[in-house]
Amino acid sequence: MLNAARSPTFYEFDSGDLLKLYRDMDDRDEEPVVVYHSHTATEAYPSRTDVSYASEPQAHYVLVSTADCGNEEGPFQFRSYRIVDGVITEEEVRLVEDGS
Repeated sequence: MLNAARSPTFYEFDSGDLLKLYRDMDDRDEEPVVVYHSHTATEAYPSRTDVSYASEPQAHYVLVSTADCGNEEGPFQFRSYRIVDGVITEEEVRLVEDGS
């Protein structure tokens, strides 16, 4: 989705796009499993804004931070959380090699 805030430091969903997304998911009897985004200037930890927008208690909130690498490759942070009623709980992330 496009950033409705049109800001390099703050992201906001367009309410019409978000409503369409949830209606489409509802029509297919789906629910969000993973909600992800990047932080380009801060660590991969949910901000106050992230927590206030976290409305899917069953979802995994995945954050990728490129703050330490800029436009270069690595290092980056890749972390996952559950956010329920404002409580942030980090989940273990394991990388699994592709067997093909």
